[in-house]
Amino acid sequence: MTDTPTVLKKILATKAEEIQQRSAVRALNELNAMARDRDAGELRGFYRSMCARIEAGDPAVIAEIKKASPSKGVLRENFQPEAIAESYQQGGAACLSVLTDAQYFQGHEDYLIAARAACDLPVIRKDFLVDPYQIAEARLLNADCVLLIVAALSRMQLQDLEGYAHELGMDVLVEVHDAEELESALTLKTPLLGINNRNLHTFDVTLDTTFGLLDKIADDRLLVTESGILTRDDVDVMRERNVNAFLVGEAFMRAEDPGQALQELFY
Repeated sequence: MTDTPTVLKKILATKAEEIQQRSAVRALNELNAMARDRDAGELRGFYRSMCARIEAGDPAVIAEIKKASPSKGVLRENFQPEAIAESYQQGGAACLSVLTDAQYFQGHEDYLIAARAACDLPVIRKDFLVDPYQIAEARLLNADCVLLIVAALSRMQLQDLEGYAHELGMDVLVEVHDAEELESALTLKTPLLGINNRNLHTFDVTLDTTFGLLDKIADDRLLVTESGILTRDDVDVMRERNVNAFLVGEAFMRAEDPGQALQELFY
């Protein structure tokens, strides 16, 4: 946290403001009571869906629904979350990732609700989650999984937020960028471990980030490689090293038919 990238610092400051504003309208204890009242049977099993694909010998693809990014601007002008979700399901995705951050990624909670309703796939809320308030929100959105980014959280925060997400029945994907962050991630119980190949300081992307951490990760973790998967060669080199789970968004968002682009890349 001492070397937090500038862009991430800005985003986290925005999140703190958002939480303050929202909790003034509805307190955490009220949100928590509503979240705990939800039927666990509504959840689709994010981790379970990924395991099923891998056990069948297929790649487990988390296909991302993302309108824009801070570094690239708008990725898709014709942005229809329902249609994209349907296309991804037809293309063979195991799960969906939906951006809900408004200020930096032009996302919205409604996009998650709409995308999930349009298909049968489990969905992760992709956002910068730093407070139990956002975890409770995720459950009320019917998210099946939440993302915890090690670069944004202390080890104690990671453990607390993971525990709360699990209490509410959701899976947790913990994301790291380097060996130091990996140490913190491995203190968590979740088997879902994402390695982001994008350097948060420079925005450079290299698949060597994943390769360099492989020998530090035990077989009881399901490793998801994130960012930089652009060609069939990228997929093949990962699968040759027994990395069979992928989070891909940008490449699909620029395609006319995202699901077809997914199928061409992975099948």
